[in-house]
Amino acid sequence: MNIFQLAKKVAPFVKPYKWMVVATLIMTLIGSSIAQVNAIVLDWTVDQINNLVNIEKVEWGARAIEIMGFISIVLLGKEVLSAIITYLQRYFGEKMRILVSKDLAQAIIDKVLTFKVAFFTANNNEAGKLQTRIDQGVASLSSTVQNVFIDLLPMFTSAILALILMFSANVKVGFTALGILPIYFYITYLQAKKLKGWRKEMRGFRENKSHGIMNIIESINVIKSFNREQIESDKQLDIQKKLTDNQMKTRSVVFFFFGLKGFVQQIGTVLIIILTAYLVLTHEPGMTIGKIMYHVMLFSNVVAPIMQLQRVFDDMNDALIYAEGFFDILDSEKDVEPTGTYKPEKIEGHIEISGVDFTYPNGTKALHNINMDIQSGKITAFVGLSGAGKSTIVNLLDKFYEPDCGSIKLDGVDLKDYDTQYLRENIGLVLQKNHIFDGTIAENILYGDPSATMEEVYDAARKAYLYDQVMALPDQFNSKATLLSGGQQQRIAIARMFLKNPPIIFLDEPTASLDAVATEQIKNSIDAIKKDRTVIIISHSISQIIDSDIIYALQNGRVEQGGNPDEVYKQGGIYKEIVDASARSLNIEKIAKTVNG
Repeated sequence: MNIFQLAKKVAPFVKPYKWMVVATLIMTLIGSSIAQVNAIVLDWTVDQINNLVNIEKVEWGARAIEIMGFISIVLLGKEVLSAIITYLQRYFGEKMRILVSKDLAQAIIDKVLTFKVAFFTANNNEAGKLQTRIDQGVASLSSTVQNVFIDLLPMFTSAILALILMFSANVKVGFTALGILPIYFYITYLQAKKLKGWRKEMRGFRENKSHGIMNIIESINVIKSFNREQIESDKQLDIQKKLTDNQMKTRSVVFFFFGLKGFVQQIGTVLIIILTAYLVLTHEPGMTIGKIMYHVMLFSNVVAPIMQLQRVFDDMNDALIYAEGFFDILDSEKDVEPTGTYKPEKIEGHIEISGVDFTYPNGTKALHNINMDIQSGKITAFVGLSGAGKSTIVNLLDKFYEPDCGSIKLDGVDLKDYDTQYLRENIGLVLQKNHIFDGTIAENILYGDPSATMEEVYDAARKAYLYDQVMALPDQFNSKATLLSGGQQQRIAIARMFLKNPPIIFLDEPTASLDAVATEQIKNSIDAIKKDRTVIIISHSISQIIDSDIIYALQNGRVEQGGNPDEVYKQGGIYKEIVDASARSLNIEKIAKTVNG
């Protein structure tokens, strides 16, 4: 991406604030004009004083006081006006940066929320890397807007006005000053070319660093339990070393080119002094002693702002690099979650899966030729060892992913034809590990139905056997949900499902985090809500799956068996192995003796 492409991408975000752009441009023009006052005043002052040098003191005293008074008023007035203009210019520029930053951040959030789940599981899209890519993109792009309207625009306006004044005073001096600028810009071009690859590496190092830190925070219990702090520290140290080496190489090049630009500036100043002095000595028309200082100061106004271009140029190069990753996300259409338009009045819940294969974005083949008939209003259980493909099927049914081939139909209509939002409104999903948002318990339960009343929230909490525990807390339902235990947080997820009250329910290890008493309580609640609904349950708890109407036993991504629990058990195979192993692990014989006493 080049600067022109970047400008085109950012323009739509600046357009809503065009009145601020106009205000900033007006302030810039006035401010840049004021910046030339010193050179004009100095030119006039030197010539006036030079005219008084050979006059008697008595005669020039009054005139000198008049000159000093005039330049004092002009220069002090200029400084007051300049301070006001600078304040307004910076205020409008900073306000624009803040507003554009807000719009950029919201635009990328809205876009990411439309992406299919496959985007987030793809390589190089880990949470930490995405966060850095987005944060750095917003920061660098909004900084670019600030640089353009607060720094870059005034710089070039001031430089152009100074050049116009130089040409107006003497064409030869004007061309001399103008001739220096291509050299300066060529050096800047060489610098950008040299740094481009290193800056891209810098982006990768920063993303890896952010992802590594997030990974440490999320895994801190495991790290400490295995005493692996040093291993994690060494991983981060390796990233830090690469980042540091990259920064040192970058800064070394920047300082070299900065010194080279400074040298060119000084050469230009010397040329201007020599040329103007020569023109004065050769009595060039319009050239006076004052014009020497006049041209030197104007040349300073030409190159001094351009010297500041170094910092702005660095920021804009960062923006170009991060803008690529940022706009890759913002402009992506291939990652947007597909949706249909079909919205039936009622969903019955009859699901037909025919010849479905599925491969995850990382290349793992998870399902092979899956065929299932999930009856409406029935309870269907998926059983199998870990990695058999049970949760993957649920992900496909919720349209988190699309199958590689085959079809999935709901009530006779292909799932891809359904409006995705409508479909999910009619599906309740309880996972083994459910996310609890930063907020109150009530807010987390209301996630199931934001329009529900507090009485409905209380009722859902009662059904999830959570109400009494919450009421015992000091702030009750206004307590922070993240302070609850794992089992209590699982009940919040189940309460959400009760509040949503959908015709189709997917239960993926819904009681995995609960103790035996809580499991029995939740099982009773789930049994109550199962009535007249299509239920798909994944569980290693035999007590839950044995009540199912139909069982599908999966192994290595394939359906090995299907039928009612008794039939499938009598067939032998993976389901019988799981049931027998569960009975042995539970030590049922001893439990029976203990219960029978």
